[in-house]
Amino acid sequence: MTDQKTIHDVTYDLLRTLGITTVFGNPGSTEQTFLQDFPADFTYVLALQEASAVAMADGFAQATGKPALVNLHTAAGTGNGMGSLVAAYRANTPLIVTAGQQTREMSIVDPYLNNPDATTMPKPWVKWAFEPARAEDVPAAFMRAYAVAMQPPMGPVFLSIPLDDWQKPALGPAVVRTISTSVTPDCERLRGFADRINRAKNPLLLLGPEVDRAGGWEAGIAFAEKLGAPVHASALTDRVSFPENHRLYAGPMPMTIDEVNRVIQGHDLVIAIGAQVFRYYPYVAGEYLPEGTDLLQITVDPHLASIAPVGDSLVGDVRIALEHLFEMVDAPKGRPAPTPLNRDRAVITSKPSEPLTADEVYHTLSTVKPDDAAVVMESTSTMAELLQWLPTTRTGSFFATGSGGIGWGVPGAVGVALGDRERGVNRKIVATIGDGSFQYSIQSIWTAAQHELPIVFVVLRNGAYAILKSFALLEKTPNVPALDLPGLDISALATGFGCRTANVETTDELASEFKAALEADGPTVIVVSTQAELPHLG
Repeated sequence: MTDQKTIHDVTYDLLRTLGITTVFGNPGSTEQTFLQDFPADFTYVLALQEASAVAMADGFAQATGKPALVNLHTAAGTGNGMGSLVAAYRANTPLIVTAGQQTREMSIVDPYLNNPDATTMPKPWVKWAFEPARAEDVPAAFMRAYAVAMQPPMGPVFLSIPLDDWQKPALGPAVVRTISTSVTPDCERLRGFADRINRAKNPLLLLGPEVDRAGGWEAGIAFAEKLGAPVHASALTDRVSFPENHRLYAGPMPMTIDEVNRVIQGHDLVIAIGAQVFRYYPYVAGEYLPEGTDLLQITVDPHLASIAPVGDSLVGDVRIALEHLFEMVDAPKGRPAPTPLNRDRAVITSKPSEPLTADEVYHTLSTVKPDDAAVVMESTSTMAELLQWLPTTRTGSFFATGSGGIGWGVPGAVGVALGDRERGVNRKIVATIGDGSFQYSIQSIWTAAQHELPIVFVVLRNGAYAILKSFALLEKTPNVPALDLPGLDISALATGFGCRTANVETTDELASEFKAALEADGPTVIVVSTQAELPHLG
């Protein structure tokens, strides 16, 4: 007779069966019973802070298309990870986030490190939060967590597990279930949408981040080309869903109600697929739609359908919807081609004595970046320059925060690189990060160095929170303190974390150091002195 398996044994067997063999975290005392006798076929990715662990797992899951497992330290670690959890929720990333809990027998006296209401803290930024009532339910809770995380719209889930559960005897092997990860749109309603599209004289197409996440890149191109309409991206997008060098590409939507209205003027129909209606940021009042303009929205997310202020919505998988619409819509006759996006912008150059402009930085990168490299973006004040000089032309090759919170980009790049390695893809990751953003999760570069990841971090050192200075002008709030960042020696910090580093002042130095970084074994941090240019907000 064989020894009875423990909760620990059965749970690891389940994770192995589900293909979840990479764990991100920073070990704490309440998690060591889960991590003991760590299996040789599993990988533990150590982050030096829990927010970075969650963001790394987010990037990993986005790159692989599979859920990632994060192990946090009771209430304190969960609190550290919350900012990155918000980003994962907004990006519909399937994560199973676990946190250790104090011993069940002591919970009544609220001991040190106890989390008396563990499932409350992560809400509302998880799809499901649960602490099993008994140890025997832990494997089934993991199976349910996987199912909830993977069902559309995908997203993170949270499990709190007492530390004394793991060595208790299991009832038997875990029940392994399969689930659907896509929902077919209502065909009758989709046919009605197609009829309205066919009657439109001058439609506008918006392809949001859901399209790329759903593997709908090619379907989106085919539909757009048949429709012959201008294609916009969501404002502040976390994924790019249409080639930004395509003749139909018309740029991202603006960030304000008033400016969106102006872009839509003259179009009788807006078709928003995989996108929120609309992703606004600063408040500049206006009408949501011009008079005479209708709107159709297709999204996998019932929440986005419910909050749309105008238009008619359909809930379902956007890739499937695009493939069906391609067959249902007619190629228009006599519709004039939309005006191409003007890409003839000259490089705004600096004087010899001045730091580089963002234009000079991104133009230089465009001459040395490999075509197949992925870009991770967290330099909010230079989004326009990145679009101009580094357009995304391939699926799954642009990543940004889903929430707008600072600190996702550096660990997110680490996760994407690890995800590429997991799926056998050999490409460089170019992470353009603001100097302020870099400080939020700088410890992530240690993980990049330990794993010798092929990442080039380009830190734009403008010495300020430039985006906030733009907000101060927009909101007419003079004399806001603490918007400058003097005294940061980023290269010294990066060297201390084990990265190859370089400080550059000229475009020639930037190009030379970037080329060297492409040949290096492991990550490089290139710090570029730039001017504090203020971006347009609306």
